Amino acid sequence: MAIEAARLSPSLAAFLGRGGPPLRRALPLLLPRRRLFIAAAAAGGDGRAVALPSSELRKRRGASSAAAAGEDEKLRSLRRLFARPDIAIDAYIVPSQDAHQSEFIAECFMRRAYLTGFTGSAGTAVVTKDKAALWTDGRYFLQAEKELSHDWTLMRSGNHGVPTTSEWLNEVLPSGCRVGIDPFLFSFDAAEELKDVISEKNHELVLIKNLNLVDEMWGESRPEPPKEQTRVHPIKFAGVDVPSKLAFVRSQLAENGCDAVVISLLDEVAWLLNMRGSDVPNSPVFYSYLIVEDTAATLFVDTNKVSEDVLEHLKKAGVKLKPYEAILSDVERLAENGAKLWLDSSSINAAIVNVFRSSCDRFVKKRGKTGRQIGKESSSGEPATRSSGVQNGTLNALYKVSPVTLAKAVKNEAEIEGMKSSHLRDAAALAEFWCWLEGEVRDSVPLTEVQVAEKLLEFRQKQDGFVDTSFDTISGYGANGAIIHYRPTSESCSSVGSDNLFLLDSGAQYIDGTTDITRTVHFGEPSPRQKECFTRVLQGHIALDQAVFPERTPGFVLDVLARSSLWKIGLDYRHGTGHGVGAALNVHEGPQSISYRYGNLTALQKGMIVSNEPGYYEDNSFGIRIENLLLVKEVNLPTSFGGVSYLGFEKLTFVPIQSKLIDLSLLSTSEINWINEYHEQVWEKVSPLLNGDSLDWLRKNTRPL
Repeated sequence: MAIEAARLSPSLAAFLGRGGPPLRRALPLLLPRRRLFIAAAAAGGDGRAVALPSSELRKRRGASSAAAAGEDEKLRSLRRLFARPDIAIDAYIVPSQDAHQSEFIAECFMRRAYLTGFTGSAGTAVVTKDKAALWTDGRYFLQAEKELSHDWTLMRSGNHGVPTTSEWLNEVLPSGCRVGIDPFLFSFDAAEELKDVISEKNHELVLIKNLNLVDEMWGESRPEPPKEQTRVHPIKFAGVDVPSKLAFVRSQLAENGCDAVVISLLDEVAWLLNMRGSDVPNSPVFYSYLIVEDTAATLFVDTNKVSEDVLEHLKKAGVKLKPYEAILSDVERLAENGAKLWLDSSSINAAIVNVFRSSCDRFVKKRGKTGRQIGKESSSGEPATRSSGVQNGTLNALYKVSPVTLAKAVKNEAEIEGMKSSHLRDAAALAEFWCWLEGEVRDSVPLTEVQVAEKLLEFRQKQDGFVDTSFDTISGYGANGAIIHYRPTSESCSSVGSDNLFLLDSGAQYIDGTTDITRTVHFGEPSPRQKECFTRVLQGHIALDQAVFPERTPGFVLDVLARSSLWKIGLDYRHGTGHGVGAALNVHEGPQSISYRYGNLTALQKGMIVSNEPGYYEDNSFGIRIENLLLVKEVNLPTSFGGVSYLGFEKLTFVPIQSKLIDLSLLSTSEINWINEYHEQVWEKVSPLLNGDSLDWLRKNTRPL
């Protein structure tokens, strides 16, 4: 699944004008200030990109102006709340995240989508008393143009001249205004960055702790919180038992001089406790927090979701249960007992950190002590110290990436085996699906993009261990394929035919693994332009797949391999090339990535899993993406310069790449050999799982070029 892989925490990424899943390391937060250019008309003569209201975009496309009548009622209701004496703000920011910085969230937390009408997974809405703007990245530009009403200005994050949310607030608000946020929905880093930047214009950041303004206006129509049961993730798939994982975390606490750590990312809680859930669409996680102390562990969760089996599983591991809402009182308890707390400030929400800091202050005043002088890590990696006593709890906390992050990303043998097995079953389902779809299109059976996605789900559901899709299937025919994260709906979608390219990006959650694969096909006769673009995307895919690199290499170093063939003719794509993938967990996982953005310095390590998904998208015409998942492995070379190990990739995905879209004249002999060898592997691994027409389809589509 194509995703911007900058690896910033989601809230922080939104402020800085970048999308993507959480960054699992500390980053410099302040970026160079950029001049603000906003216009309601065409770009200036100097060619600078500008942000345009959706009404202007529709006007340029010849859309009816009838939709532009009257202010949005939701905006009106939200602005009325600004004036309440207990709120008293001039602007309000609505991010996409829940309290755990999740990429995929339960419906009851989809506040930004409810307010704006924009349903993409990444974006931040900002509302002032007279303006409303939405920031999203290049994956969603076309979708946002279609879904936003005339009241909203679309901010194309990453384009030249487009400000960040904080820069925009500094420009449009008079000095000394109050900007409100729900502190549960922002990482501590994001909130601090926002506070620092808007203070340049004497604006105040207001943490509205007990009321989310969108929830207030949503009222009784807001969906109920999820109530599905949790389940135990079997040790044969997890590979390591819970006591061993907790022992590792406690060793990290001791090594860093901490008394406890708060784990707030849902996939980290699920991985650490060998549990899974169904609270979030496409991700087998459950809403919870976990505090691990040197002699105790406490899971904060809706206890109605915990069955007897799960309760026994947790009891054996020495994990206690408390209600989900009790997390703040336990953080207060730790602070008032003088505990030194490990907090991952890039992901833990600002509400928790601020409760801890204020409780630390009370502890110091009560005991008359100065506390231990431990603060945020300095750029050298050593803890920073201060000469005075505790202030806001900063000296009694270690702000550092979660100890679970890297441990989860480096898969153990059981997790790798589960990923390999689930990918083969998934490949069999896809072979059956593509065989069926080719036949339907050949027989001129009318099929919509939604119907195609639903049929793919049917084939996957037949496979052993199927749990759910790993994200909403991206089924895009023709121009819809150019919308990078397009999601068809029955009310508005195209039919799949033989006159244009069809892009299908899909994945599944199995009991033992998570899959993510994209294939682009043409059921008729592709144009020379389409074949050239496809072939250059394929060349980038092959180049990355064949990469060999020294250990300690961060993923951004490899990104150029996937783009260089496109660059040669002036083409590119607006998303990262690779993201991490969980083992029977989130389809997007940190800390590793392969992206053109160089902020993520996380080195690729043996046992990590990443996607390889270069693409090309021609607006209003077609889209191309080719995606496999790769396992990072050690490679044996004749020499080892500097005495370091060298790494490469092992393919996990085994589904044919359509030969008719390949322009052989552009390929080298080694690239042709790669395709033939890959298809030989596909045949050998997947053919034993098929029979009948689907076996014939696989044979036909894996023949040598």
